[in-house]
Amino acid sequence: MKKLNVTIKLEMSVPDDWELVETSEGTPVLELPNGQFLDIAIEPLFASDPEETWTSTEDEDALNDILDMVESEEVVYEFITH
Repeated sequence: MKKLNVTIKLEMSVPDDWELVETSEGTPVLELPNGQFLDIAIEPLFASDPEETWTSTEDEDALNDILDMVESEEVVYEFITH
């Protein structure tokens, strides 16, 4: 097996009423005003042709096989105010 490092960095404009909260395990997630929480994480997408539409898989075994390869994941949230 080879190691593959994937770094994901997003810059987003979000509504002012979104808040950062921590789970009981100390993981930061976003609290949305409608009583929902959002965690942005890896979601493998698949395609039979790289020029066509990419989609998630309905095959739980294939998804779990990919996710089992992930040894660690880190998502950092930071609000920037001007």
